[in-house]
Amino acid sequence: MRTNQNTLVTALAAALLAPTVAIAQSGEITRTGWGKPDLNGVWDFRSLTPLERPEEYGDREFLTEEEARSIEQGAVDQNVAADTAPAQRTEAGGSIGAYNRFWMDYGTQVVGNRRTSLIVDPPNGRRPPRTEQGMTRYGVAGSFGAAPLEGPEDLSYFDRCLGNAGLPINPLPYNNNVQIFQTEDHVVMVAEMINATRIIPITHRPHGTLKQAFGDSRGRWEGDTLVVETTNFSWWLQLVGSSPESHLVERFTRVGDNIEYEYTLRDDTIWTAPWTAVQTLRPNPLPIFENACHEGNYAAEHMLHGARLDEMETAKEE
Repeated sequence: MRTNQNTLVTALAAALLAPTVAIAQSGEITRTGWGKPDLNGVWDFRSLTPLERPEEYGDREFLTEEEARSIEQGAVDQNVAADTAPAQRTEAGGSIGAYNRFWMDYGTQVVGNRRTSLIVDPPNGRRPPRTEQGMTRYGVAGSFGAAPLEGPEDLSYFDRCLGNAGLPINPLPYNNNVQIFQTEDHVVMVAEMINATRIIPITHRPHGTLKQAFGDSRGRWEGDTLVVETTNFSWWLQLVGSSPESHLVERFTRVGDNIEYEYTLRDDTIWTAPWTAVQTLRPNPLPIFENACHEGNYAAEHMLHGARLDEMETAKEE
């Protein structure tokens, strides 16, 4: 399956080099040779704006200009401090730490309209209340929870360098890039985190029944907006804590040089209502890089070993 995906990605990349190049007219968005808005390229989705509105803002939807500048300057100052702190320098002989600020990349900008949250619906900027089932139902906890670690299956997908990163597109502590390849009948998205690849046909063909880690996607154009509807997930959507019963609708709209990205998530087993978030994808002139998660990754072995040591200590105490 992965070989077939790589073949299709290669074919799509070759198609982008064909004579059907993107064209642009004065005052209009850039379009492909077949007339659709051009979504090709590497897109940066870093954001200092949180998914949910912090309680300190109450019912306020927007930051003031002064608040936005203060948040952005604070991020710049933190990055400078991380780059210059003696314990985090990267020259030979220094200590680079692990998962400290040096390794994080949240960006230095809030969303363009200065909203206090990426969530726009419900109006309070927060996810709706959980259902009774959703209060106790979660995916595999692994290193991010207190679940017993009996074996590798008890580790989270991210602990095992798996997962459906980039679905939906949502800011992460690092690797906040997605590359889009576009033809007349397919769109491919490669998330830099875990190099996760989605292949989306542009078709009116109905959804199938086969469950997949990235679900079963169907794309369609509504005017100049690409709408992608995805269902039939086999895994949890780890980035937002939703279950395989999720129904996801994404909307990609070119606005000047950027893409406005909106998604609505419905999961009646977890949430009492659907919810919607909006963010900005900005063009990135740099390529995405390999996310070599497994190289030198001893975390899984060490976590399981640590669990066995905890059990031995507990047995001694008893």
